[in-house]
Amino acid sequence: MRRMKTRLIGYLYLAAAMAGVGSTVIASRLAAGGLPPFAATALRFLIATPLLFMLMRAQRMRWPRISARDAVLLVIQAAAGGGGYTVLLISGTKLSSPLDAGVMLGTLPAMSTLIAAVVLRERQTPRDWLAAALATAGVLFVTFAPGHAMPSLQTLAGDALVLAAVACEAVFILLNRRLAAPVPPLALSTAMSGLGFVLALVPAAFEWQAVANGWTVGAVSAIVYYALIPTVLGYLCWYAGSARTSGTEAALFTAVAPVSAVLFAVALFGETLTGTRVAGIALVVAGMLVGATRRREPPGASRATLAARTAID
Repeated sequence: MRRMKTRLIGYLYLAAAMAGVGSTVIASRLAAGGLPPFAATALRFLIATPLLFMLMRAQRMRWPRISARDAVLLVIQAAAGGGGYTVLLISGTKLSSPLDAGVMLGTLPAMSTLIAAVVLRERQTPRDWLAAALATAGVLFVTFAPGHAMPSLQTLAGDALVLAAVACEAVFILLNRRLAAPVPPLALSTAMSGLGFVLALVPAAFEWQAVANGWTVGAVSAIVYYALIPTVLGYLCWYAGSARTSGTEAALFTAVAPVSAVLFAVALFGETLTGTRVAGIALVVAGMLVGATRRREPPGASRATLAARTAID
C-alpha cells in the first residue's frame, strides 16, 4: 500500500510537470503580444538561472569537469534547446493557433527519430518509425483538416516555426547522448539556462527599441510565469516524480504536455475542438506513447535527459 501511494504521488508530480510544459504554449502566445522573442527569451533565463543555481548550492552540487568537446556540445545544446526552442515557440504561437501549437508540441518523438535517422545516421527501430508515422498523421489531421478551408500562409508559417522549435528540442536531446561524460540534470539545466541567457542577450539588445515602446504587463507576467513555473518548479516536480517511478513510466507522462496545452487553449482562447482535431490529437498522443516505451537508454539516463528537458521547455 505504501509503495502504491509513493507511485501515485510520483504520477501527480510528473503530471504537474508536464502540464507546466503544456502551458508554455499559452505563456509564449501571451508573451508574443508585447515582447520580441529574443528579449522574452533573455528575460526568462535571467529569472530562471539564479534560482536553478541556488538549487545547486542547496544540494551542495559542484560543476562537473567536462572536456572541451563536451563544452562545445553544451553551447550547441543551449543554442538549440534553450534559446532556439523558446524564440521559435514564441514566434510561432504569435502566428499560429495555440491549439495547433499545443498538438505539435507532442511531435518530439517523431522529430527525434527523423533527425537521428537523417542527420546522425542512427538506425531506428520499427517502433520508432511507427511513433513518427502516428505523430505525423496527427499533425496533418490538425493542420489540413478534411472538410475545412486551407490554412492561411500566416498559420502555416506559425506551424512551421513551432515544428522548428520542436526540432531544436530534439537536437538538444540527441546531443545529450553524445556527451562523453553525463552531466547531472540540475547542473545541465542550470548550464542550459545560463548559456541560453548569454546567447539571447546580443540579439535582444537589437530589440531594445521594440521593448521600450511595446512591452506590456501581461507579456512580462507571462515570461515571469514561464521562468518560475514550467522552468524551475517544473524541474522540481519532474525530478520528484521520476525519483518515485521507473524511467518508462516517467517517459509516458510526456504525453500530458500536448493534451494540457490543447485544454489550456480551449479554456483560455476559446479554441474549438472539432472531430478532426480530436483525431489528430489522439494520433499525436499515441505516437508519443509508442515512442516513450523505447528501452534503448538506461532508465537513469532517460530520467536525467527528461528532467533537463522539462527545465528548458
